[in-house]
Amino acid sequence: MISQFFVLSQRGDNIVFRDYRGDIQKGSAEIFFRKVKFWKEDGETEAPPVFNVDGVNYFHVKVVGLLFVATTRANVSPSLVLELLQRIARVTKDYLGILNEDSIRKNFVLVYELLDEVIDFGYVQTTSTEVLKSSVFNEPIMVDSAHMPPLGPAALFMQGNKRMPGTAVTKSVVANEPGGRKREEIFVDIIEKISVTFSSSGYILTSEIDGTIQMKSYLSGNPEIRLALNEDLNIGRGGRSVYDYGGSSGSGAVILDDCNFHESVHLDSFDVDRTLTLVPPDGEFPVMNYRMTQEFKPPFRINTLIEEAGSLKAEVILKIRAEFPQNITANTVVIQMPVPTYTSRVSFELEPGAVGQVTDFKESNKKLEWGLKKIVGGSEHTLRAKLTFSHESHGNITKEAGPVSMTFTIPMYNCSRLQVKYLQIAKKSKTYNPYRWVRYVTQANSYVARI
Repeated sequence: MISQFFVLSQRGDNIVFRDYRGDIQKGSAEIFFRKVKFWKEDGETEAPPVFNVDGVNYFHVKVVGLLFVATTRANVSPSLVLELLQRIARVTKDYLGILNEDSIRKNFVLVYELLDEVIDFGYVQTTSTEVLKSSVFNEPIMVDSAHMPPLGPAALFMQGNKRMPGTAVTKSVVANEPGGRKREEIFVDIIEKISVTFSSSGYILTSEIDGTIQMKSYLSGNPEIRLALNEDLNIGRGGRSVYDYGGSSGSGAVILDDCNFHESVHLDSFDVDRTLTLVPPDGEFPVMNYRMTQEFKPPFRINTLIEEAGSLKAEVILKIRAEFPQNITANTVVIQMPVPTYTSRVSFELEPGAVGQVTDFKESNKKLEWGLKKIVGGSEHTLRAKLTFSHESHGNITKEAGPVSMTFTIPMYNCSRLQVKYLQIAKKSKTYNPYRWVRYVTQANSYVARI
């Protein structure tokens, strides 16, 4: 049970506000934003997703720069409310096509209609896009995606050498194409977030993959779909190693620790031939979530060396090597490394001919930052940083610096080697042949190398 729901912009502007029960003061949105913006409790600089102020519980999630917030005085399950906020964001995106401040403001009547159907007097009714279609009648006003900032990896749907039309991931599930037609197509994403910790000598201490198979359907008539995964897929630890250097195209068994499926998925033939059968509901939804903790080949190797160069100087050498095939390119790579707190100045030296690389010294939190626009598979990049200290170090500089952390996105690559072998759609007629788009994306969740 929630009392209020509101959406705030990054500036703290109230874009949407709905008070369901009237038992919380009207200025709650401003109280929340001030608390989040100037959070300094528990030694943290970022507010947790759930906190309490003057007897009011505030729950929030950040989605594409917008804050989705719920308040209540009741003792409710935090995970339930956070999941509700994520689902409201997903349903809103399904209807508007693009989720941002501009699209919500232009479609505020539709958004309020959705909220009234999703929540009644603070109680959740439904968050299913398909169910809502029968009771929500406002048409979305489409925002031109040409004026949107680049979608980055989200726009890199590919099928062979064909590239997906740029507007496909920004389409509403209820609006038709110009001319009243509806383009028959379906999108499947295999998104993996990887967590790896390296020791100072380069050995892997921990490694984990959190993956999901996302689907978004624009098929009319909701036809049945058969989605086939690797035949040698095993669920549960089998005691075997899957340390295979073939990357996403390698052979060998794929062993997942555990997985769960969407309620629409039928598993009748899954144990026999690893095929999932489903009738996809409208909107975006996770077909399958999975987790893998056995060893896999990490996409990057990080080598760090720190050498003292006198009493008030030191040199840091950072080397990054891409361990994936040459036909794969990683995007938006950022490497960060904390340096000793008494570092006063840093000068950087990049490789000769380096293109698309930026360096920065964040003096407020004493961190080096190295950004690379893209890294091609098999390549190696080096950064040298000369540190100047405000006073002499009396300890081990290596212990006062690091660890090195890394964020990246690698389209069309996955570490687990889980693959969609085929996507079969029940035919309505001989000429029925909808577009099928499948992409793989690997992202860093926590990619850390100790020094």
